[in-house]
Amino acid sequence: MRAALPVRAAPVYNQTVEEEMNIIACMKWVPDTHDVKVDPVTNALIREGVEHIINPFDENAIEAGLQLKEKLGGTLTVLCMGPGQAEAGLRHAIAMGADDAILLSDAAFRGSDTLATSNALAGAVKKIGQFDLILCGKQAIDGDTAQVPAGLAERLGIPQVTFAISVEPADKNSLQVKRVSDEAYELIEVKLPALVSVVKQINDPRLPSMKGVLKSKKFPIKVWGVSDIEIDPKTVGFDGSPTWVSRTFVPARHSRGETLSGTAGSIAERLVDIISGVSINPS
Repeated sequence: MRAALPVRAAPVYNQTVEEEMNIIACMKWVPDTHDVKVDPVTNALIREGVEHIINPFDENAIEAGLQLKEKLGGTLTVLCMGPGQAEAGLRHAIAMGADDAILLSDAAFRGSDTLATSNALAGAVKKIGQFDLILCGKQAIDGDTAQVPAGLAERLGIPQVTFAISVEPADKNSLQVKRVSDEAYELIEVKLPALVSVVKQINDPRLPSMKGVLKSKKFPIKVWGVSDIEIDPKTVGFDGSPTWVSRTFVPARHSRGETLSGTAGSIAERLVDIISGVSINPS
């Protein structure tokens, strides 16, 4: 087994006003995996009338941002690209404790693949301006590509650490990130500004307080379109997406089952038959 990468111990962080951390957490508003529908013409997900939730990994990213903000001071802005209904997810983030929320919502964004999505998010981050850290979930449950965080980091020209299971300050200019790899845990020190994508095991997202919920109901969510982030409309939406979906389908659900009875020996023989495919009908 490959040993974890060596890294010096993280020093005590001396919090000052100048060292507060400005964090952006990216959030996606995704269809509940139990209610996925696909447009047969465009092969795009049907989002209207379908139950949606905050992408679970992104909720972990929001929680990680809140914990860092509580340790160091600073601000947490939650950024989401999606339809108007995604406002509900952003209000939940505000109720959790985020300081600001921005929704990228424009008909021009419709049909964006991972490349076009990272283009739009990069434009929004540049409009936000000063930031120290961007947090993302490792992937979205509707696409499972895990490409947007890497694309966003590339377009911003900042380093990225993936599969983070913990994020701690190393000094005022860097973070110590513990990440999961196939063979070991790795400890990586990354200079800021940076992007870190997190796994589910990093934390348990908090439940909003009643005070937070009341605040979120009246909070002014910023809504930006293509013209607000000053990017070429041809770099987003269907025009900016080199990925073409030729076919999509929802797997058929099979509820067929068989109850086995008899002696332990006969049941064992029947299980062997089922597993080996020798027989598909009870004897």
